Amino acid sequence: MMNNSNQNEGRTDEVRPEIIFTDPDTDISDFGLIDIPGLVALWGLAIIVFLQFFTRYVLNDSLAWTEEIARYVLIIVAYFGAISVTRKGTHIFLEFFYRYLPPKVGKALTVAMELLSLVFYSFLAYQAVILALKTRTKMASIEIPKSLLYWCVAAALAVMAFYSLKWLLHKISQSPDDVLRELEEHSHPEISD
Repeated sequence: MMNNSNQNEGRTDEVRPEIIFTDPDTDISDFGLIDIPGLVALWGLAIIVFLQFFTRYVLNDSLAWTEEIARYVLIIVAYFGAISVTRKGTHIFLEFFYRYLPPKVGKALTVAMELLSLVFYSFLAYQAVILALKTRTKMASIEIPKSLLYWCVAAALAVMAFYSLKWLLHKISQSPDDVLRELEEHSHPEISD
C-alpha cells in the first residue's frame, strides 16, 4: 500500500495558485508636478548604473564617468525624493508618544517639530547656497561644475522649507484633536486602534 504523499509526488497537473502582478492598494493620485524631477533623477540613475554595469561586466571596458555621475545623481535623488515626502507630510516619525499625551500637548509637540524642521531645512538651504557660491571646481570625469550639485541640493532644501512652513501653518490652525487624528491617519494601519 502506497502512502498518499508518494502518490502526489509524480503529479504535475496540480492546481497552482494564481499570480497577481498588480497591487490593488497602489494609488498615484497624490503624484504632483513637483515630484517629476525626482522621478526623472531616479530613472536617470537607473540608466547610468545599468550603463556602468553593462560596460564593466559585459564589454570589459567601463565608461569612466559613470561612477562619479552615479554618485552625484544619487544625492539628487535623495533630496528630490525628500521634497515629495515633505510635501505629503509623510516623513517617518515616532508616533508612540502622541498616543499617550493629552491632545494639547500633542499639538504643541507637533507644532514644535514642524517649526524645528522649517528652521533645519532653511539653515541647510542657506549653507548649501554658500557652498555653491564658494565651489569653483569641476567634476573629475566630466567638465560640469560641482556647484551645480550644490545648487540642486539648495533648491530642494528651499522647497522642503516651503512645504514645512505650509505644514506648520496647517498644524497651528487645526484643533488639538484634529492634529492627533491626522497623525493617526499617517501611521501604519496595523498599529492604530
